[in-house]
Amino acid sequence: MQNLVGLVGVADLLDILVVATLVYTAVVWVRRTQAGFVAIGLFVLAGFYVLAEGLDLQLTTAIFRSVFAISVVLIVILFQEELRQLFERLGVWSVRGRRRRLQAAARSLPADILVEALADLARQRRGALLVLPGLQPLARHVRGGVPLDGLVSVPLLQSLFDSHSPGHDGAVILEGARVTRFAAHLPLSTNFQALKGVGTRHSAALGLAELTDALCLVVSEERGVISVARDARLRALAAPGELSAEIDRFLRETRPVTNERTSFWRQLVREHWAEKAGSLVFVTALWMAVVPGARPLERSFQVPVEVANLPPGVEVEEVTPAAVGVTLSGRRRDFYLFAPRFLRVTIDATLAAQGRRRFQVLGRDVRYPQALTLEDIAPDEVKISVRKAAPPPES
Repeated sequence: MQNLVGLVGVADLLDILVVATLVYTAVVWVRRTQAGFVAIGLFVLAGFYVLAEGLDLQLTTAIFRSVFAISVVLIVILFQEELRQLFERLGVWSVRGRRRRLQAAARSLPADILVEALADLARQRRGALLVLPGLQPLARHVRGGVPLDGLVSVPLLQSLFDSHSPGHDGAVILEGARVTRFAAHLPLSTNFQALKGVGTRHSAALGLAELTDALCLVVSEERGVISVARDARLRALAAPGELSAEIDRFLRETRPVTNERTSFWRQLVREHWAEKAGSLVFVTALWMAVVPGARPLERSFQVPVEVANLPPGVEVEEVTPAAVGVTLSGRRRDFYLFAPRFLRVTIDATLAAQGRRRFQVLGRDVRYPQALTLEDIAPDEVKISVRKAAPPPES
């Protein structure tokens, strides 16, 4: 432990914290998407690779190394949409001006009018789809629609979703107390399991909630039920009265109006604490494997001598010495999962029947992990005493 403390400096701590922050952000973001199962699969493969290294399965580790050599390309292909969303989120988080504008818009959002309008539409069995943007911009995901700068009101929303209106099947985008766009088209979700028994509006709401942090409010035309889509989840409300609580929760989490410094530290400690702790532990272990693990290390082992290929009718009486010292060098991390019991020193005793007793221990006689380098064998000669094997007992 003292050696480890001596290896860690202020720059190393900062390095660990920065990478842990990036890992945590990626974990939380990927967990909200359907690609989370792909990420779990990659981690399982990484676990199998570590296990294969520990068991010295050379063919298996060689195959895994070939796969991991192109892992960066595979990750970019598999997670291209998630990576784009992650960069968007980092960019928006750094733009403080947008956060202040959204906080001001949140204070002017008439939640009571939304609840009243959607409750009326649900009673009338008139379909509706409203979008409350979060911190991320929606422009990349929203197509078409008609720009509108109208003050939110019950009559306005009812008229926009009137079945005789040309744009009643589209989505209405809200910014604070104003309707900025109607008849907009949203991306459709492919999570068919979550979309059982619902229509296109719900698919559009869930599709946008999978790609952004927006809150989508849906009224079912067939059932007259209000549903909310957020964080890649679609949930039907038991009663219209729950809608006000959903909107308030969304505004508190995306546009807090409390003291910004206090809110930041409270959120840092409380939000997703398990993911943060796991990311910190993972990155710390990774740092130990990569940074100190890259430094050179040399270790010596006493390896028992084994004898192979004895001629027929001959058996080993004694091997002197019974074990030889094998010195290996490599990077420190190459020794982390190294098991000395897998070391082998095997002497080919084919010539023992011709009277040969002393055998040179060569590098080819030593079996050791390919990642390490054989530095020394001491002693480099062994003496093998043999005798005639006793005849098998007569039956």
